[in-house]
Amino acid sequence: MTEITNYITNDFKAIDSQDSMAAVQVFFDELTFSHFPVIEEEIYIGSIASNDIETFDGTKKVLDYKYSLEGFFARSNMIWLDVLEVFAKNNTNLVPVLDEKNKYVGYYEISDIMKFFNETPFLFEQGKIIVVKKRELDYSISQIAQIVESNDGKLLGLFVSATDGEYLEVTLKISIGPVNEIIQAFRRYDYEIISEHFEDNYINTLKERSDYLDKYLNI
Repeated sequence: MTEITNYITNDFKAIDSQDSMAAVQVFFDELTFSHFPVIEEEIYIGSIASNDIETFDGTKKVLDYKYSLEGFFARSNMIWLDVLEVFAKNNTNLVPVLDEKNKYVGYYEISDIMKFFNETPFLFEQGKIIVVKKRELDYSISQIAQIVESNDGKLLGLFVSATDGEYLEVTLKISIGPVNEIIQAFRRYDYEIISEHFEDNYINTLKERSDYLDKYLNI
């Protein structure tokens, strides 16, 4: 699998703090970046947001608006999931990358990170997606893995896809295994099944009984 650092790019040079704001406004007009890194004497000092520059005076320098820069960044040794978190927390489509000595080395674009994500086994490998719900206090990764594997399933990965402070929804992907048996095992351990499955005999049985009851009541 490709290393995430292969997606670090320098297609466009970082904005210099001495650049005019007019030049930066033209730069953003021609591109679709939500943010772009700013450097001062080769040192990263923050990212300027495209939404902010509309109100800035074009005759001034970027340095005059240093107070508005956002300081988020990723490290070149970060794993892809941590990089994705930086994107999400800062509502951006571009993240500057610094090395362990704080030297600016380039940036990641969200489209490239999603491309990398698509190459992970979690998405690339064929399998079934199951979404389960459980009280947060009772949530256990080891228990979820044990339920899947003890029913002849193979777990490709999982993540917490929703939470309200009391309950968690967990999305998991299995590559092999009897889906119906795994679903019923989750129910025995008091997990609610959020996703719908053709193989789910429990739901099918309830529907058949409901249809029978409706028919009986209409006699």
